Amino acid sequence: MVGKRYEEAKEKAKEKLQQVVSVSLTSDVMWTSINMEAYLAVTCHYIDGEAKLGTILLGVEHFPTTHTAENLALAHTKFMEEWGNQDKAKCLVTDAAANMIACVNLLNVRHALCIAHSLNLIVRKSFDEVPGLAELRAKCRKMVTYFRTSTTAKETLAAVQKQMGRPVLKMIIEVDTRWNSTFSMLQRLYVVREPVGAALASLRTDITPPTSLEYATIEEAIQVLAPFQQATVELSGEKWVSASKIIPLLKMLSHTTQTKTESLTTHMARQLGANLVRRVIDRSLKAEAITVMTMPTLLDPRFKKLGFLRPTKLDEAVTRLKGNCAEIIRNTPSSTPPQQPETSQSTDNSKC
Repeated sequence: MVGKRYEEAKEKAKEKLQQVVSVSLTSDVMWTSINMEAYLAVTCHYIDGEAKLGTILLGVEHFPTTHTAENLALAHTKFMEEWGNQDKAKCLVTDAAANMIACVNLLNVRHALCIAHSLNLIVRKSFDEVPGLAELRAKCRKMVTYFRTSTTAKETLAAVQKQMGRPVLKMIIEVDTRWNSTFSMLQRLYVVREPVGAALASLRTDITPPTSLEYATIEEAIQVLAPFQQATVELSGEKWVSASKIIPLLKMLSHTTQTKTESLTTHMARQLGANLVRRVIDRSLKAEAITVMTMPTLLDPRFKKLGFLRPTKLDEAVTRLKGNCAEIIRNTPSSTPPQQPETSQSTDNSKC
């Protein structure tokens, strides 16, 4: 029954793709099963006849071969041929791995970097550059792991929260490859810091909670990271346009992070904020030089020229846009029929 339903759904999805003019693909080869087997996932994005965004998962297949550009290109070609969109694929969104970039070059399609992945790298590298912050994060993770794996600790924390008249909230553990999971872990830990301290006092464990100064650092780190969490969610949506938002969001992130950093009091949080600002500005300048990102921003009536950080990059983008428009006009045949010279008869009729 499952196989039959799958084939029915697949045929309906193929019918939808046959009606669209072009598609964009998103690829990720980082999926790993519990048996440590690698999988390749390819998703297709398109705009239907009603101008609505649509998404279809083309497949998640076991990828046992080495992750070379050639093998990746063959796997993507197989997906596109199977779904009949090899001539419709205009862009492939991937991470910044060298093998993925080389794969896109072999496929001869436009390449776009995943900005959510770029934000993940920005936060991770900014974290690692702050002395002591990684140790504090590891300390928090150890304590969270204890409350998630110990039944006694979990029940004790729930009981303490009930006694305090608070909602029973579970601890959240981070995932190494997703920075926003670290944000969620620290945010939840800060919310339940008092019940956690009371629970640890009644448990037989050598785990110690963060100090008041460490909690202050966590609080300010959450403040400076909150805009990055919002930007990640905004850029990860499937039902709304995100390409035109990339440049404005990077500009807003740099401005907001710099403003928040000025009001921070703990040393580690201030250094984290400074690292984030520097890396966001660098990422923003690179984005403003990429046509696939500048064109949507200029053409979006909500942003146009407002989202750019550097005037020189804006001028370059406007020049490219004008050049593209001029080329389209030159290559578009005129729809106005040539005028015929007037005759004396047509002149007389016009007078009448």
